[in-house]
Amino acid sequence: MSKIRAEFHTHTRYSKDSILNKFFILLMCKIKKIKLIAITDHNEVKGAIKYQKFLKKFNIDVIVGEEVMTDSGEIIGLFLKEKIQPLQSVDKTIQQIKEQNGIIYLPHPYDEKRYKTVLNEDEQIKHKNDIDFIEIHNGRNIFKEYSDKQKDIQQRLKIAPIIGSDAHTFIELGRNYIEIEYTNIEDFKDNMKDVIEKSEFHKKKCIKFAHTITKFARIIKMIEKGEFNELYRTIFKRCRK
Repeated sequence: MSKIRAEFHTHTRYSKDSILNKFFILLMCKIKKIKLIAITDHNEVKGAIKYQKFLKKFNIDVIVGEEVMTDSGEIIGLFLKEKIQPLQSVDKTIQQIKEQNGIIYLPHPYDEKRYKTVLNEDEQIKHKNDIDFIEIHNGRNIFKEYSDKQKDIQQRLKIAPIIGSDAHTFIELGRNYIEIEYTNIEDFKDNMKDVIEKSEFHKKKCIKFAHTITKFARIIKMIEKGEFNELYRTIFKRCRK
């Protein structure tokens, strides 16, 4: 058993707001010495499954995950085999993660800037015994106050803490990671809570410019898909602000 760096809650070009491809992920994992990465694209597992095979060739293990939008906010499922459909109830989403023998992970339980994606407080309380991990720091938190409040929620709900990079761009990869004792991905899954509890969290402040890159990534995706009506609405909404 050796110590490695693990990074949780990351995105690829298979998310609507990221253009990160497998080569940039490989490059940054090597530079930052990340040996285990959880790919959790928005409402999709296709990229995680593809990149898992690619990155394995370079001795980097991938946890296949999905950041699922429910009817009350986002939930992450880790160690998934199949895509979970978005916009279902929280109950049904959690049930389907469990049916795949997955890990239930609550991202950014507090964030005023991204409040539309935060899981409803009532649902957090209702499902506190179902949730395996909750973020106490998210790499995209604009203000430290958000991390402080996330930790307060974790302590109040008594759910195991974790940190997520929420990386959408290559400049964010490898900045927020956990140093863990590790042998292989199967053993890690079976003992994840014990391993994370004994591990060291490495946190960094948000790179605010990354949010700007994300906005341009969304525009590029809309143009590629020919979604010009949606593009117009997005630009018009921004201009009104």
